[in-house]
Amino acid sequence: MHTFLRSRPPAAGEGLRLGIWQGTGNAGSAGAVLENLQRLEQVCALAAAHGVQLLAFPELYLTGYIVTPAIVRELAEGVDGPSLGRVAAAARRHGLAVACPFAERATVAGAERFYDAIALIDADGRLLRNYRKTHLWGPDEKLCWSPGYQHPEEGPALTVQRVNGLGVGLLNCYEAEFPELTRRLALEGARLVLIPTAADAWALLSSGERTDRPYPDVSRTLIPAHAFENQCFVAYANRCGEETVHGRVMAAYLGNSIICGPHGDVLVAARPEPTLLIADCLPGDYGPTHPAGTNYHQDRRPELY
Repeated sequence: MHTFLRSRPPAAGEGLRLGIWQGTGNAGSAGAVLENLQRLEQVCALAAAHGVQLLAFPELYLTGYIVTPAIVRELAEGVDGPSLGRVAAAARRHGLAVACPFAERATVAGAERFYDAIALIDADGRLLRNYRKTHLWGPDEKLCWSPGYQHPEEGPALTVQRVNGLGVGLLNCYEAEFPELTRRLALEGARLVLIPTAADAWALLSSGERTDRPYPDVSRTLIPAHAFENQCFVAYANRCGEETVHGRVMAAYLGNSIICGPHGDVLVAARPEPTLLIADCLPGDYGPTHPAGTNYHQDRRPELY
């Protein structure tokens, strides 16, 4: 466990005690989903014992990241499905909000579609936000998923929800590499941008080939930079270790989860091992980075770009 904590969790409106579970596990089967749900329930209990107010898991936590279109069709559920029902019950039982990435099945614009989604559930077990990944990475993701927010009935993509009084925005993995998205959420009032991910050291592609290079380690570059340039907290929640599908190792992950503060400072960072990161995100601990009268958001000239 890695922590950056005050003596007590932040009061409502003061900030947020954030937890990130970085773990390993199986993927691609109903049995794997059950294992991942059981682990989520255990981690919720552990996090609650340390006063965590929002607990986040890596991208596609319930099913695992390495999936095929057939696996997605088998395992995807609606936001009102039994898996998220168990997540909501765990959140309510332990009194903490949970950001749970999952494979979503939904009917949108008259057609069945599948989304790489993140459910944000509050401490009372209510769904605050279902965020659908908008920027899909590589051919394999585009085989499995529809991009979110292509249809008016889905509503706006980049919205901010309040957890313990703090504005929280969601992005998903590859979207950490588009600075416009974090900026948009910050302009909408996010003081914490939370980014579940599945950044790998290597993975087997649907072609059968192994990736020829690790995923870029943006935890060392973009995550602190986005935090600094937007004067907000940015958290990156990754997996670690190997992921297996039906007994076959399909990927190994970087284990580079991190929580950064508004000055680009690292509050907590993981080693590549299963761990729980916990940090108190307190905006009041941070003053401006420039002299009075200078502010990145206020000094923007969006008419130029």
